Formats: sequence, C-alpha cells, structure tokens
Amino acid sequence: MSGTHSDAAISRQVRGLEALLEERGIVAGAALDEALDAFLAGSSPLNGARVVARAWTDPAFKERLLADGTAAVAELGYAAGGVQPQRLRVVENTARTHNVIVCTLCSCYPVRLLGPSPSWYKSEAYRSRVVREPRAVLAEFGLSLAPDTEVTVWDSSAETRYMVLPRRPPGTESLPEAELVTLVTRNALIGTAAL
Repeated sequence: MSGTHSDAAISRQVRGLEALLEERGIVAGAALDEALDAFLAGSSPLNGARVVARAWTDPAFKERLLADGTAAVAELGYAAGGVQPQRLRVVENTARTHNVIVCTLCSCYPVRLLGPSPSWYKSEAYRSRVVREPRAVLAEFGLSLAPDTEVTVWDSSAETRYMVLPRRPPGTESLPEAELVTLVTRNALIGTAAL
C-alpha cells in the first residue's frame, strides 16, 4: 500500500518542534532523545501479542480486556497510551465480524502494544480508503473475507486507541501461551491480516 504523505515533511516538522522546545528552554535535546528512546524501547508488537495470547488462554482476562482494555493491559504491566494516557478499546474478530483500525486524522495508534506504526498506516491512501472501501483495502493486504462477514472500521483518536483481538487459529488449543504469542502479527492486531 503506497501513501501520499511525505516522511521528509513530517521529519522537518518534528525537528522544528524539537528546536522550538529547546530554544524556549522547555526541554534539552539530550533529555528529549532519552525520553523517546525509553518510550520506544518498551514499545513492541510483542506486547500486543502477549495480551492476545493471554486472552486466548484465560477467559476471565478476555472478558476484562473486552470490557476495559486499559485496565486489562495494565494487569500485564502495559500502559495503553504513550506520553499522555489514552483509553484502549479492544475489538474482537469472530466468525461473523472482522475489525480493522485506522486513524483518519493522523496516525493515532497504541504504540506501546503494537510498536511504531508502519508507514502504510500513516499514509493518506490507507487512512481515507479503508473507511470507504475496507474490503478492497484488506484484499490489497491479501485478506479476503467471506461476503457475509461484517467489516467494522474503528477510527482511533487522541483519546481512544483500538487494538484488534484476532481469532485464535484452529488447532492451537493445546499450545501454551508462550507459543501462541509467536503466532500473532502486528497486522493482525491492526486488522489487516488474519491468523
């Protein structure tokens, strides 16, 4: 999936903001680098995969996760947000429904649980098209859904982030949680892939 956004333009904006913060004495460049490095070091799709594997093996945890994602992931030591707290809503794929997430305004995304967002997630093409024609976009990712599968697109915001709870693959009932973690991909957590 190709995008029409410019990483160079975004980088220039970020550098400009950093320079302004330093110039006004709000933050030192080294302190900002340390904070960003620390934040990104704890951000990985492996975190989301661990949440999913726990939900697949612990029905009570799954129930709590779907009711209040923010509190449930905190049980496992994960914060739903980043610099500022956000509400996490976890949406479950079933045999009849498929969920996919997007942020139509920018690229709001649960970085702590999914790692840095892929470039296609930030692209204008994905952000606008997945809302209008989700099946076509999912097909471009190689995901073909049955015609009677309901597709729901969830639009993240600064206040609420979404994560998909993918369907557990058949034949994995005897696998331990640690092995289940290895089956979960970032794209499945976004909803652009199935397992």
